[in-house]
This record gives sequence, structure tokens and C-alpha cells, in this order.
Amino acid sequence: MTTDDGKRAAGFAAVDRYVRDGTCVGLGTGSTARWAVERVGERVARGEALVAVATSVATEQQCDELGIPLIELGVRPIDVAIDGADEVAPDWSLTKGAGGAQFREKAVALAARAFVVVVTPEKLVEKLGSAFPTPVEVVPFTLRTVTRAIEEAFPHARVQRRGGETPYVTDNGNALLDCTFGRIDDPAALDATLRAIHGVVATGLFAAALTSAVLVGEDGGVRELSRRR
Repeated sequence: MTTDDGKRAAGFAAVDRYVRDGTCVGLGTGSTARWAVERVGERVARGEALVAVATSVATEQQCDELGIPLIELGVRPIDVAIDGADEVAPDWSLTKGAGGAQFREKAVALAARAFVVVVTPEKLVEKLGSAFPTPVEVVPFTLRTVTRAIEEAFPHARVQRRGGETPYVTDNGNALLDCTFGRIDDPAALDATLRAIHGVVATGLFAAALTSAVLVGEDGGVRELSRRR
């Protein structure tokens, strides 16, 4: 099974296992989540009464192409949200944000009754920060002061503007910093510390308690991960 095959299998399995006719589903952003969107589109085409809340402009566009009805966040309860992750720790805490959509992704995950994460095996790590930097979304006006505050609070961290001198712009009109802290022992504490800096909108650290299930697309099929405390 190739990586793309695993992403497809995980995305399809999440929809097949957790989405029922009449469901309001939160649809994530990225190369694995797009397969869940594809599967929801197939279900809608068969006549199922599904509606979706999209986590990015890119996902909205995919939903439009597939004929998936969209509603705004908060219009009705989200039964299940399905999204990928850049890192998954054994306790199911996550790093997200490679696609720059972590603020909306977290908003949807927080609002959902269940949050299902779909990944391939290389996303599984012993500690967050092992393989991927922590994205931090920042109001552009404060970009320099936030960068300085993070560097002062974490002298060993590496802080880079995504996009360099022309910062990457999120769907919310904000900039992203990619912060390398090394292995993160307490993601919740780091998230709280970063969000306390004036100008920080959100981080890509997702608390373990948010995650309801993790599906891993790998050789032999799709495995539902067991949580380790």
C-alpha cells in the first residue's frame, strides 16, 4: 500500500464508520482529509441528506465541486468532524497546521460531538515536536513582537516565518510562525503559554481530550488506534 492508498483508505473508513444519513459532518483540510470529503461527496450523490462545515476555503471549494451542502459553524450541532494530523502522540494529542487551517480546524473539532483523526503510520510519534514544527497563527501587526516573545520565552526554539519575508497568509488573514521546540512533554501547557502572548490567535497543538478516535491507513487495511496514557 502506498502512502496515498493509506490516506484514501483512512479517509474513506472514517466516513463509512462514523457518518450516517442525516449527519452534519465537519470536514478537515489536507491530503488525507480530502479523501473523507470525497467519500462524503459519493454519499451525497447517492441521495443521503448530509451537510458539512468546512475548515478552509480549499475544503469549501472541494465540497462545492462535489455537491456537498455547506452550512456555517454554529448553525446546527456537528455530529462528527474528520481531519488529518501532522503528528499523533500515544495519548492522541496532535500537531496540526501544515495546511495553515489549524484555527478553523480546532474550532470545528471543539464544536463536534466526536472528532476522528485520519493518518498514515509516519504521522505516529512518541512525542509531539519530534517530526514537525508547531504552527502558531499570529495577527500580522504583532508578528515581530510575537516572534521576539517566543524566542525570549524559549531560547532554544527555532522560530521561522512561514513564507519568509512574504508571510504565508491564512484564510483568516493572519500570518504563521513555524516553531521548533524539540520534543514537547506537555502540549497543553505549551499551547496555553503561546496563546497568552498578545497577538497569538491559535496554535497547531490539539489537546488529547479533543480526539475521539484515530484511524491509521496502512498495509493490511485501516487500524483503529488504542490510546496510551
